[in-house]
Amino acid sequence: MSKLNGQQEGAQDALPEINFENTQIDISDFNLWDVPGLVALWALSGIVFLQFFTRYVLNDSLAWTEEIARYVLIIVAYFGAVSVTRKGTHIFLEFFYRYLSPQFGKYLTITMEAISMLFYGYLGYQAILLALKTRTKMASAEIPKSLLYWCVAASLIIMAGFSVYWLARKIRQSPRDILREMEEHALHEIPELGGKK
Repeated sequence: MSKLNGQQEGAQDALPEINFENTQIDISDFNLWDVPGLVALWALSGIVFLQFFTRYVLNDSLAWTEEIARYVLIIVAYFGAVSVTRKGTHIFLEFFYRYLSPQFGKYLTITMEAISMLFYGYLGYQAILLALKTRTKMASAEIPKSLLYWCVAASLIIMAGFSVYWLARKIRQSPRDILREMEEHALHEIPELGGKK
């Protein structure tokens, strides 16, 4: 019996401490550019809830929710990409930057930012062409499909604009500042290593 109590005490000691205190929420990086993505995300949530409710509770699903949810999901992805590009926090492989000289790391960073800018601009141009050529409407609703392509085109053009900003900023920065900024970004979410708590 004492062995069992000892195991239970050891198990109690091993429990992680969970803190449910009300901590401050930091929304300082939220900007006006993030609002369309937030609105689209909430719209998608409402449509998916309506789809679930009508299909599984009322047993009579609304036909338009499936198609509209698909298109709104695309809009959420592109509007969210605008927010990520604005903050300069797109994912990338930072492993190689640790083994490069600071000067070569700066050249590589500038090259990647220029490629991203050109890529977003070209895709934005292609999305505009597609939107101009599209004359059909959605199958389940009288909404033109070109509206989706215009949203994607606007997102890509805005992303290209933010990439121009980041490219100009990285050109002006010293190589050491660029690498330090990347290191801070990599450690951002680890409180013990200097990130936010």
